[in-house]
Amino acid sequence: MVSFRQISQLLFDKSKYDMTLGKSIPDMLRKRVAQCPNVTLQAVKNEVDKFDCYTYERVYRRALDMACQLKKMGIKHGDRVGLIADNRREWMTTDYALLSLGAIDVPRGCDSTGQEIRFILNFTECKFSFFENAKQFEKILEKPDEVPCLKHAILFDSADPALVTRAAAVGIIIHNYINLEEIARRSTSEEDRKEINDIIDNVKSDDIATIIFTSGTTGIPKGVMLTHDNFLVQCQVIKYVLPDSKEGDLWLSVLPVWHVFERAFQYFIPVLKNGCVYSKPVAARILSDMAAMHPQWMCSVPRLWDAIAKRFFSEIRKKGRLSYAFFNVAVSIGKTYWWAKDRVFGLICRYRKTIRIFDTIYAFIPFLLMIIPNAVCDLLVFRKIRAQLGGKMSGAISGGGSLQAETDAFYHAIGFKLLEGYGLTETAPVLSLRNSKKPRSGCVGEVMPCAEIKVVAEKDGRIAGSEPLPPGKWGLILARGRQVMKGYYKRPDLTEAIIDKDGWLNTGDLGMLTQDNEIKITGRAKDTIVLLGGENVEPQVIESSVCSSKYIETAVVVGQDQKYIAALIVPVKDSVLAYAEENRVVYESYEGLLQSNEIISLIRNEIDSRVNAEKGFRACERIFKFTLLEKSFTVGEEINSKMEKMRHKIVKIYARQMKKLYE
Repeated sequence: MVSFRQISQLLFDKSKYDMTLGKSIPDMLRKRVAQCPNVTLQAVKNEVDKFDCYTYERVYRRALDMACQLKKMGIKHGDRVGLIADNRREWMTTDYALLSLGAIDVPRGCDSTGQEIRFILNFTECKFSFFENAKQFEKILEKPDEVPCLKHAILFDSADPALVTRAAAVGIIIHNYINLEEIARRSTSEEDRKEINDIIDNVKSDDIATIIFTSGTTGIPKGVMLTHDNFLVQCQVIKYVLPDSKEGDLWLSVLPVWHVFERAFQYFIPVLKNGCVYSKPVAARILSDMAAMHPQWMCSVPRLWDAIAKRFFSEIRKKGRLSYAFFNVAVSIGKTYWWAKDRVFGLICRYRKTIRIFDTIYAFIPFLLMIIPNAVCDLLVFRKIRAQLGGKMSGAISGGGSLQAETDAFYHAIGFKLLEGYGLTETAPVLSLRNSKKPRSGCVGEVMPCAEIKVVAEKDGRIAGSEPLPPGKWGLILARGRQVMKGYYKRPDLTEAIIDKDGWLNTGDLGMLTQDNEIKITGRAKDTIVLLGGENVEPQVIESSVCSSKYIETAVVVGQDQKYIAALIVPVKDSVLAYAEENRVVYESYEGLLQSNEIISLIRNEIDSRVNAEKGFRACERIFKFTLLEKSFTVGEEINSKMEKMRHKIVKIYARQMKKLYE
């Protein structure tokens, strides 16, 4: 048997590795169908709120037949095809159908603005695009001249005749997905299917599978080109990272499937011979679906794990003060027990070389003292909570943002295995993941065996040295490996700026390695903000819009790993004083004036009139709270000699004000 270390060495050079999973994503599914045709691959709720299950064989046959139909419609190898939809059974079928033709899907979620969708489809020159429903396609009809390339729209849900007529008037033919699926089922011959299998044989591992757009520094989305191999190299090691997974296990799917985190797991699932249960990212719905299907696994963003934890506390609070007090005591006991147990068994992050026996001795007595109290708490409290989480969960994964330490500690205390991971869209995405057999809190897991990570010195958010720093020293995180993207679509300049000549990708994240090759994230060097829900937000565009107000001198948008966007605002002092005089605002000092209701309302109106849906901003990009700062930024403190904001310094200087924004 190939060892874990050998796997790690071989994965960097695919010419030396037997790609037993297949050389492309559809080839991988084809091989899995032959091995487990009757295992459930999809579980989808029907009209009466019950789950219908679809086997590997059935899903694959649907994908193959749809590929035949799409081929007849003119889709071929290398074509870019839009896929504007959220999680549903048709998404997976369509994805595999397109990849079976060697086509490239260009996905986006239903929460995208019309401006975003039109830009993306036009930029990638999509002649065909799938849409969730009429509402999503309406975003095209708002300004159809911005997408002259689009000729065919395929709607998962049916469209009314009026919409079909309006689309035809601008040269777009609307197709009903269900009709196409039925035509494909009835008309596809074995010869047709053989043709598709021949095409699959010719899809190369280095062919682009998808172009996923993420926010750009100027507000213009960047198209991340990910190949079949970018995903497959991670598929080859997922079993080593999740050794607890068994054939037939079910995963609860709640994230938008176009998000690269969920997308990767949609491919990991067949590799593990597992199945996928579609749910919604709402705490009540998730708990209901868990009770119905008893999944073994789930992956989601930190915000959802936080919401589920808060729901438990809220439900207990309703039972009365005594129950709530007992619950809090139980959680405290659980935290103490696992704190001690982790140290006794060496499941703690080591940032420098230490003798582990000292940790064991230090924690051994607390561990012994807590065994019985924790067992009682587990019997009376924790088991009931885990039962609400499906009762059969082997583990769950958090990614797409940083997991709050308190949330992490809560799940650890109740004996629920929550594994934090780390990655980027540009790395397809997983760079590290806590091993399910030896998870360590306080880090984002061990570096995947298919990836290389090094931490280098940084200055003002830029690389300041190429030599790797030793474990325990923080710096800029660089990544290299077969899962690193091919580049940004039509933007070689941006590709060269992020990937150097040796293949190292600048993640823009600050962190350090542990003695056990785990990653700990300490902050961000680049400006992109990732919210708790996994949404990427580019602050510069929001700041630029806000600063167009005559009352606002400087704005700094914050929100990394938080639920919402907030801002530090430096007003234009003269303009604010003039406004106060004109409107007879009474104040004793400038500091007091900035705290007055009149000025706060003024700034709120200035912000809201510039950052809204009409201006093309998403809901997650709107400033929920702000605080007003008295003094202008100065060179060497908040800004550098180029007058650029030094965000990492601003975060430290105004830590107290920022904390209040999220209280």
